[in-house]
Amino acid sequence: MDTLPNRQQEVLRATVHHYVDTIEPVGSRTLVQRFGLKASSATVRSAMGALEQRGLLTQPHTSAGRVPSARGYRHYVDCLLPKPGAAAQHLEQELTQLSLRWAALDDLLLQMARRLTDFTGLMSLITRPHRSTPSLQAVRLVCSGDRLLVMLVESSNQASHLNLRLPHGSGHQLEAMETWTRRQLDSSTDGSLDWNSLPLQLQPFGRVLEDAISSHQLLKQAEETSALVHGVSRLIAQPECIDSSLVRPLLELVDQRPGALVPADHPPEQGVWIGEEHPEQALQQFSVVQAPYRSGSEGIGHVALIGPMRMAYATGLAAARSVARALERLLS
Repeated sequence: MDTLPNRQQEVLRATVHHYVDTIEPVGSRTLVQRFGLKASSATVRSAMGALEQRGLLTQPHTSAGRVPSARGYRHYVDCLLPKPGAAAQHLEQELTQLSLRWAALDDLLLQMARRLTDFTGLMSLITRPHRSTPSLQAVRLVCSGDRLLVMLVESSNQASHLNLRLPHGSGHQLEAMETWTRRQLDSSTDGSLDWNSLPLQLQPFGRVLEDAISSHQLLKQAEETSALVHGVSRLIAQPECIDSSLVRPLLELVDQRPGALVPADHPPEQGVWIGEEHPEQALQQFSVVQAPYRSGSEGIGHVALIGPMRMAYATGLAAARSVARALERLLS
């Protein structure tokens, strides 16, 4: 984006801050008085007109003042974002002193989501750590009467167990089936099994095993891509969300596909999606602030804040990044 003249930068920054605070269009005289701009109202009005021509400000009504556009917010985030304030620094210090006191991951993520909402006044969402590629390393089979115990080794410290009914008359095929899966995984680069290459005599046994493993992986993927959400009431209380038809698609997305709010294949510029930059139609009138965190071999999760485009971006970004750093430290 082209660099703005200093005066226009000053006016855009002041307009954003005023609108975030008041949700009211602003005129040149108010900007001069409130922010102590060292320029006349006429000079500021001229700068606002130039910003409107660039598409960075817009005028809701002919006789009203101006408000930032989505493009104006983008320029603000990319070029004019101030340093985090004292409150954000205090949150960073608070999280640095945090120790792991929760027995379950979900407890920790929910506590972090609540703290984020309390601090920012926005809806928060934290996804569980998720590996982007399959990681099946070994399959172990044990026969116990008419039951088949299946152990799926997914990493050096993680395994899942399945309890299936043993296909009739296939108990003698356990060793051959396990040998086939081992050879498949030894030659695979992504931890997948090519069931189409299964020998004919193993296919009845293989169909049962394939269905069980596929169902398990789908269920696990659904769990990993779900999220802990807090502060929905804060979101719908925003003046921009008075129109239920605007916020309903977003809430349905949160219920059905929360991971879609932070798509890994569409990383945001500067950690922020603004309006139509987000690939999901339900977020076209909102902004999402996002920060990733790593959890050892478990993969990558995301910390996000969702709110109207009129949000305090510097505070939101600082808070999301602080929580992401704290999660990395606690889960490493």
